[in-house]
Amino acid sequence: MNTDMLVVGVYFVFMIAIGVIFKRFAGSSTSDYFRGGGKMLWWMVGSTAFMTQFSAWTFTGAAGKAFNDGFPIMVVFMANAFGFLLSWLYFSHRFRQMRVITPIEGVRRRFGSTNEQVFTWATMPTSIIYTGIWLNGLALFVSAVFKVDISTTIVITGLIVLFISVIGGAWGVVASDFVQMVVIMSVTVVCAVAALIKIGGPSNLIEQFPAESIMGSNMNYSLLFVSWFIFMFVKQLQNINNMQDSYRFLTAKDSANARKAALLAFVLMLIGPAIWFLPPWVTAVIYPEAATAHAAELGKKASDAVYLVFVEKAMPVGMVGLLMSAVFAATMSSMDSGLNRNAGIFVRNFYAPIIDKKADDKKLMRVSQVVTLCFGGLIILVALFINSLRGLSLFDAMMYVSTLLQMPILVPLFFGIFIKKTPDWAAWATLVVGIAVSYLVSFVITADVVASWLNLETPFTGREASDLKVLLGIMGHLFITGGFFCLTTKFYKEPEVTRQTELQEFWQDVATPVIEAEGQDEIDRQQRYMLGRLILVFGALVTLMVLIPNPFWGRMAFIFVGAVIACIGSLLLKSAKVTAENTAGTFNSISS
Repeated sequence: MNTDMLVVGVYFVFMIAIGVIFKRFAGSSTSDYFRGGGKMLWWMVGSTAFMTQFSAWTFTGAAGKAFNDGFPIMVVFMANAFGFLLSWLYFSHRFRQMRVITPIEGVRRRFGSTNEQVFTWATMPTSIIYTGIWLNGLALFVSAVFKVDISTTIVITGLIVLFISVIGGAWGVVASDFVQMVVIMSVTVVCAVAALIKIGGPSNLIEQFPAESIMGSNMNYSLLFVSWFIFMFVKQLQNINNMQDSYRFLTAKDSANARKAALLAFVLMLIGPAIWFLPPWVTAVIYPEAATAHAAELGKKASDAVYLVFVEKAMPVGMVGLLMSAVFAATMSSMDSGLNRNAGIFVRNFYAPIIDKKADDKKLMRVSQVVTLCFGGLIILVALFINSLRGLSLFDAMMYVSTLLQMPILVPLFFGIFIKKTPDWAAWATLVVGIAVSYLVSFVITADVVASWLNLETPFTGREASDLKVLLGIMGHLFITGGFFCLTTKFYKEPEVTRQTELQEFWQDVATPVIEAEGQDEIDRQQRYMLGRLILVFGALVTLMVLIPNPFWGRMAFIFVGAVIACIGSLLLKSAKVTAENTAGTFNSISS
């Protein structure tokens, strides 16, 4: 255990160093601080888009779902991949072409200043709750590993993420996301291979998995499962491709890099879930007692620690610490992106236009850092509150928040990017309708009510009732909330001249590609060079874990992880060197 704590400690120091090193890129403007000045390469943007779609929840709540119910958990993540695929085809470059610093500035250009304030205050609380769930999932995992109090873990981890976000801004966030992606994919590939070897191959896993059917356990009605499967794709399509979440692509240096970033996120999300969930699936077969292994500490949430059980039992000494680093990485990437985005929205869309209209960029930068600290404190408090709700499944909590709280906000911000002729009030009015739909699904049209309508002889199981609430929420927001937004086109009238000009400029920008800025080559080279050196150092540190007393195969596991990380660092350094030579050659030819 001391070895694992040392590994995590070194990782924390490394992440803090990234924030400090990339402070030089943060610049003195809010554009640099909140979106890296829109100068980032596709592989950095794509990695952060990918990383923000999962967190410690993936290795806790989602892993617990995989352990209990088997393969249906893949639906959520395959739906994410589908969302990124459509983002590559249609949305990503258009979001970059909005030419804004924060997503809500895009909302203002599309729907006017009233909706700027409405969606500023609608999006921030939901984002804080989301991030609180992620932080709570991380604390749950850490508590199970190190026997540390969950509340203490929430506070310490929250403060570390805060430090990276405040110091490095968007550059620190995105740079750390890329490093964390490399760590996560390397570690989880090793765990997945070990799981397959333990079980004897995929065919044995499928044959021996204890779930009653492909739908998993506790499912009496196949139609409910099929409907949940289909509409989950609809939900994730909107979750990824909307104006609020356009921040993923606002950092890209041009339209082409925004599209490449979406394609990278699609590929990673396509292969990632199968790698992540192999250990909990195998654990359900070979360690069926895993759900009670940490019952004393975690109570009803014990199954959320099954990934840890597998690593403790099946992997070499020190791998728990490396996995913990990966889990920290997953959560920190989601939290720091959320912090940076929320602070940007508050400062650029409320403080600057409402509180202090004359504030210059220098003052806005100071306010941004203070606001980031305040939001970090709120997230920590929310995570502490969620921790007090001992009986709430992390998987269900995430599904409820994303469906019942977030979807009313996302519907107008999704449809509004391709349905042009709607009045400005359509956005806030659709939000009001969405809130009413969420209320009906939560408190009026319950699983018992639906069962009585359908005269079902067999009542819904607990799992079915939970899935039904999510399904009804998705259907309600698609047909009622989305239908209302489409209906507002019937009330469209040409706006007054000033507003009409604003809209024409917005749609013209959305249709016009962003071209790489002059002098970008040197910034690209610095990104490759600095990240390459950092990743190379981390790969060397991981390789040193071969010195930990382990069987031969255990030592080889660390060599593999370290070699993969170091190889990526070397490739980035080589690319930086080639870029520098090309730039020098171009300069010399121009001079001559």
